[in-house]
Amino acid sequence: MRLTFVAALLVIPIWGRTPAERALDAQDRAALEKIITQLSAKAEARPQDAAAQYAAAQANSLLAQLGIELGDKALGKNAAEAGIVSARKAVAAQPDRAEYHRVLGMLCGQVIPANVMAGLKYGKCAMEEVEKAVELDAKSSDIWLSRGVGNYYLPAMFGGGVEKAIGDLEKAVALNPKSSEAHLWLGIALRKAGRNADARKALAKSLEINPARKWAKQQLEKTPAQ
Repeated sequence: MRLTFVAALLVIPIWGRTPAERALDAQDRAALEKIITQLSAKAEARPQDAAAQYAAAQANSLLAQLGIELGDKALGKNAAEAGIVSARKAVAAQPDRAEYHRVLGMLCGQVIPANVMAGLKYGKCAMEEVEKAVELDAKSSDIWLSRGVGNYYLPAMFGGGVEKAIGDLEKAVALNPKSSEAHLWLGIALRKAGRNADARKALAKSLEINPARKWAKQQLEKTPAQ
C-alpha cells in the first residue's frame, strides 16, 4: 500500500528518525506544529481510522514533550490534551493494540507536569493505560520507557518514584540498547537519584546514538561529574 504524504510525515524514518522526531530533536516547534496540523486534519477526516488517530496522537505527544523541554507548561498541556482525544479514538477502534494504550497513557501523564492538580483527573488514565500496554506487550522497549517516565513524575507516596523509574528505564534499555530516548531518560532519573557519574554515562550514550538531540546535550551539560 502506498503511503500518503501526510502519513509519511510520521511513519517513514529518515536516518532512523521520523520527521516529527527530528523536529523534536532540534526543538523546532514550528516544524512539529506544521506536521501536527496535517496529521490532525487527516484524523479529523477519518474518525474511524485508528492509524490516523494514532499518528495525530503520537505527534501531539512529541509536542507535549517539547513543551516540557522548553519549560512551556501551556504548550505541553494543550498538546497533550489534544492528543488524548485522538488516542482515545485509536484505543476505542483497536483496543488490543498495546502501542495505542501506551501513547494514551503517555499523553495523560504529560498533562500533569504543567499542573500537579491535573493528576487528580489524568493520573489514573496515565497509570492504567500504560499498565494495559505492558499487559499486551511486555517486550516493548517503548512501553517500559513510557512507564519509567510516568514513575519519574509520580511521587513515591502515590506508587511511583525515582527508583521505580530507574528499574523501568533499565528494562527499556535492555530490550532496546539502541533507544536514545531510553538512555536519555535513564540518565535523567539517575541524576535525580544522585548518581551523577552513572547519569553522565547514560546521557553520553544517548548522544552517541542520536547526536542531534538538543535536550540530551542540555541534560548532559547540567549533570555534575560527581
